[in-house]
Amino acid sequence: MLGIGAVKGVEVGAGFAVKDMTGYQNNDQMYAKDGKVEFRSNNAGGITGGLATGSHRRAPGRQAHATIARPQHTIDKYTLENKDLAAITRRDPTIVARVWPVAENYTAMVILDHLLMHYGYQGLKDRMA
Repeated sequence: MLGIGAVKGVEVGAGFAVKDMTGYQNNDQMYAKDGKVEFRSNNAGGITGGLATGSHRRAPGRQAHATIARPQHTIDKYTLENKDLAAITRRDPTIVARVWPVAENYTAMVILDHLLMHYGYQGLKDRMA
């Protein structure tokens, strides 16, 4: 996810809020309902111990704002002189408004990649037996 332009952090489930929670608050307690295992919360974001729990996967991203309208200290990369740079108008294409479908598809590709690796490992395991 961090390879997508403008994304600066990715949370899974409760994500960064976990630092302010106790283990008891963060724990996704289980119960049985109609012969199935259910969770009272989804702080793990649908993934526990690297395995899907069957809960809805949650991974909200955090985007950075690309153009800053205040002067910034930088350098001229050719002369290595200290310079100030200030944006006059927004000139960069931004993905912020379109990041959700990109992130969802990126996540789907990663999950598919891991599924294919799993199938490959299972095939090797069967040959070794």
